[in-house]
Amino acid sequence: MKAIIIDDERLARQELKNLLASYKEVEIIAECSDANEAQAKINELKPDVIFCDINMPGKTGLQLAEEISGAIDVVFITAHDEHAIKAFELNAFDYLLKPIQPQRLAETIKKLLVKETSSKVENNSPLSKKDIVFIKDGEKCWFVKLEEIRLFESEGNYVRVYFDSNKPLILRSLNSLEARLNEKEFFRASRKHIINLNYIGSVEQWFNSGLNVKLKDGKEIEISRRQAVKLKDMMSL
Repeated sequence: MKAIIIDDERLARQELKNLLASYKEVEIIAECSDANEAQAKINELKPDVIFCDINMPGKTGLQLAEEISGAIDVVFITAHDEHAIKAFELNAFDYLLKPIQPQRLAETIKKLLVKETSSKVENNSPLSKKDIVFIKDGEKCWFVKLEEIRLFESEGNYVRVYFDSNKPLILRSLNSLEARLNEKEFFRASRKHIINLNYIGSVEQWFNSGLNVKLKDGKEIEISRRQAVKLKDMMSL
């Protein structure tokens, strides 16, 4: 599991490195002192997880998380707890308070490893829009054409699947679903959402050069600046 540490304080980076040294499953491939440097390293090295401070000079850790690929797990590390709600809105994998407690870090590493192991045994074969998928939520089951699913929405370790008037929860990661879907049909709008492009009703410019998409059922999804650029490049003539 490749990791990058991002913190503007050298001693804080060293402390976390010392704590992570106990976990042979975690390979620290880089450390960065600000978000701009981190973004370049993330694009270059493609880590599995970043351990990221929130309050840094210039761009914050929260802003960085909005701009990077949803395929990268983000563990926020901060001395303050007032950012927790925003962090989990960004689908943060975890949120650790400084000073980091070894037991609390151990819980985070365990969850990361469980997720990594489960993703390896999941069915990862590609799906086409005409495929019929089986969905089970509790006692209810459906066979659904993939093209009839308009939205996948991450909720912790689960994904909510929207089709017709139904929105069941499945135990599956959004990242593993993304790997199986054709991005010309299903687009990763944010860390929390994958949208069926055929169900977009309208699009308008949004804050920070992002986009606000309204689906045909009325649900609104904000597309981050980074993903908005990708979508425009992919879909333009």
